[in-house]
Amino acid sequence: MKKTVLILLGLMGFQLVVLSQKFAFVDTDYVMRNIPAYEAAQGQLNQLSRQWQQEIEALYQEVATLYKQFQEESVFLSGEMRTNKENAIIEKERQAKMLQQKYFGQDGELTKRQETLIQPIQEQIVAVLREIAREEQIEAIFEKSGMLFLAPKLDKSNQVLERLGYKK
Repeated sequence: MKKTVLILLGLMGFQLVVLSQKFAFVDTDYVMRNIPAYEAAQGQLNQLSRQWQQEIEALYQEVATLYKQFQEESVFLSGEMRTNKENAIIEKERQAKMLQQKYFGQDGELTKRQETLIQPIQEQIVAVLREIAREEQIEAIFEKSGMLFLAPKLDKSNQVLERLGYKK
């Protein structure tokens, strides 16, 4: 009996703590899509990505052409010439893979460009969210994605846009 009473009191205390905390949500995708600088940065990144992808595809097309030629000519080549052609094909493929890694790898050019173009915008959003949390005494602000239901009064997305100077 004492154990049950203690558990009930504990649950009631937990509810009071949870209910006394203020929290909010923000849809960062929505916020960023409504910032012209973000849209411009995304456009630049998409253009660079397409350009680099074409460059890589051209190299792989070269590899395919060299391989096809090699297959057609291999019967007529000496052992040394065959080895030289195989090595040339392997080297060209290695160059294509290295270029792909350089542009699209974990520390590639695309990642670096994303950091320089998008990170300042993200930092502005975080600064505004901290300001809102401090002013409204909000304990936590969560990302809206993945929520099944969210009371509109808890969504601070438009407030963030307004503070950044973008009316929505």
